[in-house]
Amino acid sequence: MNEILKVIRDRRSTRNFLPDQIKESDLKNILDAGIYAPSATNKQPWHFTVVQNKDLIDRLNYSFKEFAKKSDNDYLRKFGNNENFHVFYNSPTVILVSGDETNRYSPIDCAAAVENMLIAGESLGVGSCWIGFIEYLLNSEEGKGFLKELQIPEGFRQIHAVSLGYKKGTSTNGPSRKENTITYIK
Repeated sequence: MNEILKVIRDRRSTRNFLPDQIKESDLKNILDAGIYAPSATNKQPWHFTVVQNKDLIDRLNYSFKEFAKKSDNDYLRKFGNNENFHVFYNSPTVILVSGDETNRYSPIDCAAAVENMLIAGESLGVGSCWIGFIEYLLNSEEGKGFLKELQIPEGFRQIHAVSLGYKKGTSTNGPSRKENTITYIK
């Protein structure tokens, strides 16, 4: 089987990480994969913020959980009240992906960059998990204080995040392929 297709099929969300920091060369290659993602009219409307400071990652987690506890969204509140839940799954590296607010395709383009990073991580033996929850905090009034600390550029909105680290054990979610998601018209 083609190596790229094998990596795509093997990649799973990692939610259990070793505390060891990933190699700088792996991080650079993962970020490069994000940069080389396709974007509408090649605008590349993204900004990547790499966080490897455990204290900051844990403060973001704590603030997210406090925010989620007060949410009117039952699903979100469930995670906020779960003592064992960590929004980044205790990963040693988090990449926050922000998009240019003036570009209507930012969410799509940033998603393509995230997918490239996830696949690149798998090819390098680095576990990853696509994180969406943190945007609730960082795009709220309560989260504004973090934007400056995280150096999110003015005019950019936090859209996605990626947790990265070496896998501790095996992934908890197995392969899934829904046959009914494809229609062929010839």
